[in-house]
Amino acid sequence: MAFELLTPGEMAEADLLTIAAGPVDGIGLMRRAGGAVADLVLARYPGARTVHVLCGPGNNGGDGYVVARLLAESGVAIRLFATGAPREGSDAALAAAECPVAAAPLAAFAPETGSIVIDALFGAGLSKPLGSEIVQAIARTAAVGVPVIAVDLPSGVSGASGDILGSAFPATLTVTFARKKPGHLLFPGRALCGEIVVADIGISDATIAATGARCFENDPAWWRPHFPSPANDAHKYSRGHVGVFSGGPSATGAALLSAMAAARAGAGAVTVLSPGAALAANAAHLTSIILRRSDTLQDALAFLGARKPEVLVYGPGLGSEPEVGRFALELMSVADGRFGALVLDADGITSLSHRRAAFFEARKRPNAPALVLTPHHGEFGRLFPEIAADASLSKLERARAAARRAHAIVIYKGPDTVIAVPDGRAAVNTNGTPLLATAGSGDVLSGIVAALLAQRMPAFEAACAAVWMHAEAARRFGPGLIAEDLPLALREVVVALGG
Repeated sequence: MAFELLTPGEMAEADLLTIAAGPVDGIGLMRRAGGAVADLVLARYPGARTVHVLCGPGNNGGDGYVVARLLAESGVAIRLFATGAPREGSDAALAAAECPVAAAPLAAFAPETGSIVIDALFGAGLSKPLGSEIVQAIARTAAVGVPVIAVDLPSGVSGASGDILGSAFPATLTVTFARKKPGHLLFPGRALCGEIVVADIGISDATIAATGARCFENDPAWWRPHFPSPANDAHKYSRGHVGVFSGGPSATGAALLSAMAAARAGAGAVTVLSPGAALAANAAHLTSIILRRSDTLQDALAFLGARKPEVLVYGPGLGSEPEVGRFALELMSVADGRFGALVLDADGITSLSHRRAAFFEARKRPNAPALVLTPHHGEFGRLFPEIAADASLSKLERARAAARRAHAIVIYKGPDTVIAVPDGRAAVNTNGTPLLATAGSGDVLSGIVAALLAQRMPAFEAACAAVWMHAEAARRFGPGLIAEDLPLALREVVVALGG
């Protein structure tokens, strides 16, 4: 299976490389694309009274002319509407010349009940808002409520960002080619794509690789080979040790959620590092989790020296006071091989937003531990305000910029969570669920990330796996989910993955 997501520029490059390699030419690729759409229309809507095909002046419109021709040759009643003639000599002009159906102006478009609409106006490369005549066509389609099949991407949705450029067609089915684009998976565009079908038009995997694409759809099939499974001679510490810092007596729940998630996700040992004042509160709830007093940096260093945990979780339930950020900086400064990675979440992120310059400087040190940041939208904006405020950047580009800025893996949470690493690789998650919109679910995610890192899963793959597992556990549990349910729900997910 193929999981690369191609930007519009990378898709255009893949087309050119395919044409250059031969034997297919530009119009040949267009005929294949249109043929894939026509085949789906005939298979899915055999009883459609009329098919309205809406064509733009570019290559997306060229695909539409091929669809109209093939459906007409199959005996389907076709009405063709165009926003303007294709450029003379272009592949789209050739496709239009081959189509026996005369095109009417888009202003004459009036779909009726029982018909379907093929949106071949603009594809993934659209970069400006739709014109008024197209907005009116969208409104007329919505008023009748007929199915819409989008060619490549619903017109009005940016293929690069998923942004809606003023207005957009809501599609019942979207047929794209070779690979999905970021706009298929990033909201709000993702909500308008309906079912997405990726059609093979003869662009090879080697050609896709030659584009240098570094973004992926998060799917277990590509990271599962790295998923940890305990050896026959494993013991608890060889399976990874995670340390989780706890808040005070009234704020121990977040650390408990992280710790239980780390244990359920496979860490052989998990220790909660508790302030002395919270020891009794933590002891009342912890059984399989180790409890250790830690009030100062020296206490933490003693734990690191004695137990040598691979990963620490810092932030959940700690509060956003200045000393929380100061302690995080001290932890990073004394790491020096004492632990391998730090998962920073919640209050840890917020507290460091008040010490941004010191934080970013600390991340440049040669001995800095690996770092995973798990911000939601608000936390992201506090730690990376300049990046968050740049309206020209997509969520994917923001996550990548933040990863470079912090020299960290960034899990930018949301319904379309993006995972990015400093070298430019990124993934967009697709199994998110609103069931996770409940207090404490992010603390669980931090524990899963820590557990996979502690078991020496490669960092990017571990972050991607944790995000997917988190959502899959919620989906399997179903309605009524609260954060306390997630660690136990993980068991079924880990079993299915072979852990």
